Amino acid sequence: MKTNCLIIACTCLALTLGGCSTKVSDEEKEAAAKSGPDSVETVTDSLTLPAPFTTESVENRPEEAGWPEGKMPTAPAGFTVSKYADKLKNPRWTYVAPNGDVLVAESNTKKSADRITLLRDVNKDGKPEIKEIFMENLKQPLGMLVLKNYFYVANTNGVFRYPYKGGETKITSKGEKILDLPAGGYNNHWTRNLLANADGSKIYISVGSASNVADHGMDEEKRRANILEINPDGSGERIYASGLRNPVGMDWAPGSNVLWTAVNERDKLGDELVPDYVTSVKEGGFYGWPYAYFGKNEDPRRKGERSDLVAKTLVPDVPLGSHTASLGLAFYDKTQFPAKYQNGAFIGQHGSWNSSKLTGYKVVFIPFKNGKPAGKPEDFLTGFIESEKKVYGRPVGVTVMEDGSMLVNDDSAGTIWRVSAK
Repeated sequence: MKTNCLIIACTCLALTLGGCSTKVSDEEKEAAAKSGPDSVETVTDSLTLPAPFTTESVENRPEEAGWPEGKMPTAPAGFTVSKYADKLKNPRWTYVAPNGDVLVAESNTKKSADRITLLRDVNKDGKPEIKEIFMENLKQPLGMLVLKNYFYVANTNGVFRYPYKGGETKITSKGEKILDLPAGGYNNHWTRNLLANADGSKIYISVGSASNVADHGMDEEKRRANILEINPDGSGERIYASGLRNPVGMDWAPGSNVLWTAVNERDKLGDELVPDYVTSVKEGGFYGWPYAYFGKNEDPRRKGERSDLVAKTLVPDVPLGSHTASLGLAFYDKTQFPAKYQNGAFIGQHGSWNSSKLTGYKVVFIPFKNGKPAGKPEDFLTGFIESEKKVYGRPVGVTVMEDGSMLVNDDSAGTIWRVSAK
């Protein structure tokens, strides 16, 4: 069977999945050269991918069993893992308010709690003493943001903002919907994340696709599979980047104005297709969905439909493995962790359903240097898988705290874990 091959200009991030290699084009050489003398190593590595349907696509959903008493995830030597909070209902995402309050979006695809819970660690001992319902009666909330005396929340169907005073434990004021967002869909990528730029003049919103690969036509996909940009009052909407099947985690690389995102890619092409990824986001860039994947690899299900868009598809920076459901993303901009982790990226992998063997179900780390990836992804927080039929939990959101510790949202176990350096 003929293999489909791709060359990636990047810094030492080869992921070999089997297949062939090919010549490096002049464009790819130029892109590698543009990474500049400050990059760790300006080389071009190859990512080889199998042909579509080389392996059978299967549905494989493990039991989500929860954690036995006394058991918890495992971090590398030199780190301590502790339970920050539990007895939450699908704590999908976490946001740290300017005063240090931890706000937790409790939401899910079905039977969603539709609320935000406030956790406050008064004595700064790494465990909150106050737990209050901050907001309720929402609609699948995820992204949260405090900006210029407003609290913003991204529900699946729109962005809302509310007058906000630091320190209050409950939002009681009436808010306003500043932006409608498309909701629903066959795959129901319902999560909407929020991120402001450095001066607070723009807000970025991640909106996933309505389906796996535009299964029901592109009319259903309007304003989806994009990162949108708006003004803080909801005006001025434009598409910042497109062709991103399900971007969820967003963050700024430390010391730069470069936006990065974690993207959950498409299914049903086989065990080794298509790799999820983390990538820098180019303004106006197109990243392939639904017509192409991981560069100019045309999806056979959309073959011949938009050769113009296939030709302009950008190659993501870092492959993270197929079906890992890489959703969380946070750059480590503190100093508590050892030097190798500083300015690097942590990614929460929610775990596979479309792979014959379980993949993901962990937090991985990508080292960075001078704002660029400086090595392959490596396991950081593991132990979520008990067997091929059962998992203890599913990590998703990752959040760096002011004290330098890191929170990991384990939504299926209703738990938030705290990772700190000893």
